[in-house]
Amino acid sequence: MKSVAAFFSYILLIITAFPAFSVYGQEIPRADTTRSTLTDSLVMDSLTADSLTADSLVTDSLAADKDTVRRADDGLNAVVSIVAADSQVTLLKTNMVYLYGEAKIKYEDFELAADYIEIDQNTNEVFARGRYDNNGRYIGRPVVIFPNESPKVVDSLRYDFETKNGNAFGIFTEVDGGFIQASKIRKNVYNEMSLFHGMYSTCNLPQPHTHFGIHISKGIVTENQIIAGPAYLVMENVPLQFVAIPFGFFPKPDKRASGFLFPTFGEEFSRGFFMRDIGWYLAFNDYWDSEIRGTMYSKGSYEASILSNYRVNYKFDGGFNIRYANTKNGVEGTSQYRSTKDFNVTWNHSQRQEANPGTTFSANVNFGTSSYFQNTAAGATYNYEQLTRNNMSSSISYGKTFADGKVNFTSSLSHRQDMTRNEVFLELPTFSLNVSSFNPFDSKDRVGEQKWYQRITMGYSLQGRNSVTAQEAGLFSRETLEKFQNGFQHQIPINLSLNVMKYFQFNTSVSYTERWYLQSYRRRLDNTPGGFEEVRDTVPGFNRAYDYSMSTGLSTKIYGMYPKMGKIQAMRHVITPSVNFNYRPDFSDPLYGFYRSFVNAQGRESIYSIFEGGIFGSPGSGRSMGIGFSVDNNIEAKVISKKDTTDGGIKKIPILQGLTFSGNYNFVADSFKLSNINFSGRTALFNQKININFNGTFDPYSFDTQLGRRVNRFALQDGQLARLTNFGLSFDYSFNPQANQNRQQGLDSLDNQRASMTPEQQQALARISRDPNAFVDFNIPWNLAGSFSFQYSNLGVRSNITATLNIHGDFSLTPKWKVQFNSGYDFRQKEISLTRFSIYRDLHCWDMSFGWVPFGRFQSYNVTIRAKASILQDLKLTKRNDNFGGF
Repeated sequence: MKSVAAFFSYILLIITAFPAFSVYGQEIPRADTTRSTLTDSLVMDSLTADSLTADSLVTDSLAADKDTVRRADDGLNAVVSIVAADSQVTLLKTNMVYLYGEAKIKYEDFELAADYIEIDQNTNEVFARGRYDNNGRYIGRPVVIFPNESPKVVDSLRYDFETKNGNAFGIFTEVDGGFIQASKIRKNVYNEMSLFHGMYSTCNLPQPHTHFGIHISKGIVTENQIIAGPAYLVMENVPLQFVAIPFGFFPKPDKRASGFLFPTFGEEFSRGFFMRDIGWYLAFNDYWDSEIRGTMYSKGSYEASILSNYRVNYKFDGGFNIRYANTKNGVEGTSQYRSTKDFNVTWNHSQRQEANPGTTFSANVNFGTSSYFQNTAAGATYNYEQLTRNNMSSSISYGKTFADGKVNFTSSLSHRQDMTRNEVFLELPTFSLNVSSFNPFDSKDRVGEQKWYQRITMGYSLQGRNSVTAQEAGLFSRETLEKFQNGFQHQIPINLSLNVMKYFQFNTSVSYTERWYLQSYRRRLDNTPGGFEEVRDTVPGFNRAYDYSMSTGLSTKIYGMYPKMGKIQAMRHVITPSVNFNYRPDFSDPLYGFYRSFVNAQGRESIYSIFEGGIFGSPGSGRSMGIGFSVDNNIEAKVISKKDTTDGGIKKIPILQGLTFSGNYNFVADSFKLSNINFSGRTALFNQKININFNGTFDPYSFDTQLGRRVNRFALQDGQLARLTNFGLSFDYSFNPQANQNRQQGLDSLDNQRASMTPEQQQALARISRDPNAFVDFNIPWNLAGSFSFQYSNLGVRSNITATLNIHGDFSLTPKWKVQFNSGYDFRQKEISLTRFSIYRDLHCWDMSFGWVPFGRFQSYNVTIRAKASILQDLKLTKRNDNFGGF
């Protein structure tokens, strides 16, 4: 709808709201008695020299079975192709041709289809109309295509082939994102239209209803402008002639046009009254546009943003958003006054695979100050997930395949940001080169099954990284740039997998890793006036570090069946145990030269790696020789279902999925030989409506509260099986899970029609697909969902518990009114989380919303009314946030 701003920007600035009414017009043709007097339903007569004659070289793209092609030797310059599905009648006495039932004609670039068409060969004039069916409905309306224009639907039409002048009655057509109706329009050879009793609106229905519109008594529509006579506003079919202009000149560009973006007005508790997202839309060309917006608050805060989108069909598309905010809280001059400056930058880019086969490039960037979302209420969206987020991440990646897909190269620039600690981690860049696994001892000409040695596989990968971790405040300082760490890592895995004794899977592997660094580190004591201090020196120069390890293991599956119980016909338990033996030498041995000794100021000696803190780490110290183990469990049942009659009325229900326990025992460790026991699992309840996920860690060793540390004694010796040190539980529930499924199916169906959509419709659909939560779906009558998260940790000294509950949903009061809400409770803080209520009114081509945050830091309200893109009108979706303004 952005191009509409330039179309009627002068009138729209006069008012704050105005609907429109529908316009009808149809010419009543003279009575036709020819069809009843003819006995032959399809008459094919030859015409005189000055009438239409056949030309078999011309074809009609709209032609059906009954097709006739004729040419006029006098007056017309090209072939006329005609077709009628029902009948075609020619009267030689009056020189008239009548076409009945799905009639179609084509002359040069002019095409016409209607239920009834008559051709006057004396005047080279054509008339077309629809017809009334048995129920009194007017059907078969003429559809006309003028040169270089989209199809137009009219009630009836007269057109002169020779002069290229025509009159259309009851026309409805789209003009640059808006819609024009008129009781009569006359078109001339210069592609100019004169309209009578016309109406401009934003509604894509032939009979606009609840919307704003402008009635134009008389006007001329040219290629670049509209010249209007008296024009006034109309609201719900009520003319407001006191809001009128005697005449006007309005621009009508043939492409997207720049224009004014209306703001949203409201009040926020901490920042005061606001005028939000006022700005200007810039349409640079068909491939690139931008929005420049600003927000002002009565207490001194302000925000600014630049949102740009670009698209090249069948190649790539994307967009970026740069946002800046200056937030002021408290009274200036007091101790509570605080002024903060924040920014946020997002960029997304995607490339079509067919544009450059074998090459990929994508971007998903989101970085900025950690306090931006909190200080700006998540960019005025009040989005709960963004308000509570504690991290941000970005990635720009490039990939290419070589050697028929056997070699794959990828590279990326990435960033991770811990918003709770204001810490930033950058990787500029990272790359990897991977060679697909291959069988070095197998032969392409092999006949028969593989020998055991022919099953050996090898691979190769090369990785390179350059990264740094720094505080947000000093990210771009010189000291930060000097802290970049870099290196290369080569990995060669060798694997062998065999079936042993039918029921066991035998796996063995040898892994070799080599790291290349451009620096190493040394630790020493420096004698200072305050005493000896430890110093860590960086020694430049090429160094290599390597390690290798070996692992051999067995795995199998054990199936157990439980007896029938009530409606449960059968219950199956699948246990997947696995055990492996692993070995790694001690790379801290002086033989390798990777570790050195250091004596601290207290005289205690220790060893350290010269690659300590390296980007790919250091070869491990201490010999490792142990047994790793894991047990995975899956339990499912077959129950009798009265609702589901497939498979004999038996339904499978998963009871427990992926309950896994894993750990490792190191025989050669000095102490704490048994590792922690990790477990995780998931399940679903109430017909898959509640999804439950859980995980945790057991520590098999005791904890000495007096020493404040673990001791090398099993907890079992103290009467405990193990200590639970960490446990997490989360679940979500939807009372109407079919709602999201139905909506996604609708979006998938529309996505299949993307190729036939206009660029504006494609962009609107892309926004819905990227953020489905930003729209209200009136097709779903109600939805109620909730989620719960619980986290427990106890390292021995004290325990820590966090728990949050979130509830959100919506319901339709009527097919046009919807109420939406979200709230929650933080059990640790003992307070209600962000609570928001919204009321939406679907006006089809417009929408209205009222948002209210009743309490808390972001206490506020706002009222928004805005025009809606045609694709959203078709979807019955209303935009939830106000990125596109309102008033």
